Amino acid sequence: MPRRRSVSIIGTRGYPSYYGGFETAVRRIAPYLVDAGWDVTVYGRHGSTAPDDPTRDHRVTTRTTWGVEGRSVSTLTYGLTASLDASIRRPDVALVMNVANGFYLPLLGARGIPTLVNVDGIEWDRAKWGRLAKNVFRAGARMTARFGTRMVYDSHEIGRRWREEFGVDGVFLPYGGDTPEDLPVEPGLVHRGYVLVVARFVPENTIEEFLVAAEAISDRWPVVIVGSSGYGGDLDERAQKLASERPNVHWLGHVSDDTRLFSLWQHAGVYFHGHSVGGTNPALVQAMACGTAIVARDTPYNREVLGPESVLTLPLPENISEAILQLMTDSDRIEELSKLNQARAHSSYSWDQICAGYEQALSDLAATRARRAKRRGGATKSGATE
Repeated sequence: MPRRRSVSIIGTRGYPSYYGGFETAVRRIAPYLVDAGWDVTVYGRHGSTAPDDPTRDHRVTTRTTWGVEGRSVSTLTYGLTASLDASIRRPDVALVMNVANGFYLPLLGARGIPTLVNVDGIEWDRAKWGRLAKNVFRAGARMTARFGTRMVYDSHEIGRRWREEFGVDGVFLPYGGDTPEDLPVEPGLVHRGYVLVVARFVPENTIEEFLVAAEAISDRWPVVIVGSSGYGGDLDERAQKLASERPNVHWLGHVSDDTRLFSLWQHAGVYFHGHSVGGTNPALVQAMACGTAIVARDTPYNREVLGPESVLTLPLPENISEAILQLMTDSDRIEELSKLNQARAHSSYSWDQICAGYEQALSDLAATRARRAKRRGGATKSGATE
């Protein structure tokens, strides 16, 4: 029986976790790789996983390493300790998430471990980071371009940016979405009778502008807000204040229950997607898979994912409220967009296709490593014979 190949996944909060896009991807990729014959280890952080999650695949090995908690240092410190641990254990290949871990790719490379690196978005474009953090991410990207074996881009636009700025090509592997069964409507809401936003409370997600727009929208329709900053702050306070003053505004905070999120998307009249940087956004793809009519901030990334039938708007409160209110009054158009978005999610953003793409890319790297090792072994044997 051939030896099972091994892969270490570095750079997420662990498995299973519901924090963000990387964690969503790993919840799907890790079990898929196990089914495909891999020994899979996912590195994570203390207290960031759901160990009792009934969907957890116990064939996936999890390892928790040490790190410093904090908005700016947690990714760097956990990435370092996970990379050190993996370099000792020497898997056949490593799947690395986030260019902040590019600083540690030489550690893995020195041990002969090829790396498949998901570069995420253009982090140095994000308004939430200060100058120092932006410089760190850009430096990490340069290290990734130099020392990563192969890149993964979750959108064609991200791939274009990397080719132009770093001269590095890679493989296009976006995020996927799950199409749920028919779910009950959230208590207190009506099918197609409310406006929804789901986002982390950071500036580049247009939350501040949406909260202003929600005042006008909530005069006519209920508004459901899902998300938080995770650290408290002005936007959380403003959402709480808006919900306390306006009966038609409901702030649910962070929701980690996929079934509840899917229900909210499935029954929304309009979902507003304000993400402006990053590439293919997991929440956008999932909303499409749920059959949601979407108004999105006009960006190259959102245009790419939604396609030619997309409803786009400028990131100004008056434009957001106008686009949403106009669509909410057109029930036929809502149902048309619902069907179009779901069909596009099925054809272009299937998890089966995406997981197969990751498995193929990892297999290619592992096979290349094995061939090189075989050649080195042959050269050594030849030299010894001579």
